[in-house]
Amino acid sequence: MTTTHLLSSPACERNRGPLLDVLRQVLPAQGLALEIACGTGQHAAHFAPALPGWQWQPSDPQPECLRSTAAWCAGLANVRTPLLLDVTAPGWPGAPQAVDAIFCANLIHIAPWAACQGLMREAAAHLAPDGQLLTYGPYFVEGEPPAPGNLAFDADLKQRDPAWGVRRLADVQAEAAHHGLRLLRRFDMPANNLTLVWGR
Repeated sequence: MTTTHLLSSPACERNRGPLLDVLRQVLPAQGLALEIACGTGQHAAHFAPALPGWQWQPSDPQPECLRSTAAWCAGLANVRTPLLLDVTAPGWPGAPQAVDAIFCANLIHIAPWAACQGLMREAAAHLAPDGQLLTYGPYFVEGEPPAPGNLAFDADLKQRDPAWGVRRLADVQAEAAHHGLRLLRRFDMPANNLTLVWGR
């Protein structure tokens, strides 16, 4: 692995193990996964060797993240060349036409609402009939007291960009339903995060 382009995220280091546990529970033995907003590439580099029956297609809108992902995943035969992809782009140019899973961590809250709209719209178009969309991150859930850490994180996000912020799960569910997707499973994760599994 070349270190020239390597980026590193402490959050990825912390959550990759619990996330892999969820993937092992919900994914079949083999398939094609599209990762949206792959970031540093640490998730792909951790998941692909542990899920040898899966082909992993990382994507991100930032070229530096694609370079980092390529460096992290160098030598992994089941990781495809990282794809330049904006989640809001209609049709997701260059993405596989049909995938068995879409994985998206820490995007919906660190992006304008249009990112969630694009994710749900194109997931509905690109997922195979039994395919699953997995989203990871913090949410505000109606009827459950918000964690103080999530309230502080939400305030920090909004200060950085008013279009960002921790989303209400009900709003995300409504957007998913608009495109024919529904929440199938919920996994409570460390640090007040959730992994949500969506499908038809």
